[in-house]
Amino acid sequence: MLKDYMYNGKETFHIRKVSTNETSHCLSKEDAEKKMAENEKKLDTLQQKLYADKKEGLIVVFQAMDAAGKDGTIAHVLQCLSPHGVYEAAFKAPSSTELAHDFLWRIAQQVPAKGEIAIFNRSHYEDVLIGKVKELYKSQAHAKRIKESEVIERRYQDIKHFEEYLYQNNVRIVKIFLHVSKKEQAKRFLARIEEPEKNWKFSSGDVEERQYWDAYQDAFEDAINETSTKHCPWFVVPADNKWYMRYVVSEIILHTLEDMDPQYPIVTEERKQNFAQLKEQLEKEISEE
Repeated sequence: MLKDYMYNGKETFHIRKVSTNETSHCLSKEDAEKKMAENEKKLDTLQQKLYADKKEGLIVVFQAMDAAGKDGTIAHVLQCLSPHGVYEAAFKAPSSTELAHDFLWRIAQQVPAKGEIAIFNRSHYEDVLIGKVKELYKSQAHAKRIKESEVIERRYQDIKHFEEYLYQNNVRIVKIFLHVSKKEQAKRFLARIEEPEKNWKFSSGDVEERQYWDAYQDAFEDAINETSTKHCPWFVVPADNKWYMRYVVSEIILHTLEDMDPQYPIVTEERKQNFAQLKEQLEKEISEE
């Protein structure tokens, strides 16, 4: 199933040819919700093992156009996980302090320790998405030797090297692009205007950004093609149907954790003997009360 959505560098991703609304692996919304509930039980167990095992960390990157459903997907799919060893890092416009450093500086600070899972709500890819579309690098301070015409291409290389470095140092990274259509985005923006409880989500700037739709589509296509690798693949998930999108995301994360295969630590014979002594001591204390 996941092969239908995975790009690992072997095939070229053509964003305008990939469906945003197919639901081929579920019979219905009810079917998807049932499968996701089953996945959540497995995810909970695997996350506990990962936390106990402390041999690998995991980063789950979410990238998408506005209103594609990043926040809702993170909340619905990962609500089953224990707060221990799981955290979300949201990357918005960089601060002045962050701009004073290399573009990966703020990302490196959020890399999880072994046993932890980090959810990246946006990520280092912002620097080759909005950074590319708006040419933000041109207004950022840089050395004279830096050629502006090469900035984006070099960032692709830096990202690939960074992700490979993480992989070789016990941190997996799985990258998910929630692929929503322009029409569906418009519907969700409209809902934010018409439904009072969603008003807080809406900004006039969201609609203004739609004039750059094609440029963003090109930027996502380039970023995915330039940074898809065997160890750090991209998954392009159809996002027009939220119920299906969330199910597929749960499958991606479950598959990744199953491949990592975390195990509870094996108790040594010495510790077992120590447990036996402590057990005897505790039982004696209870009997004497």
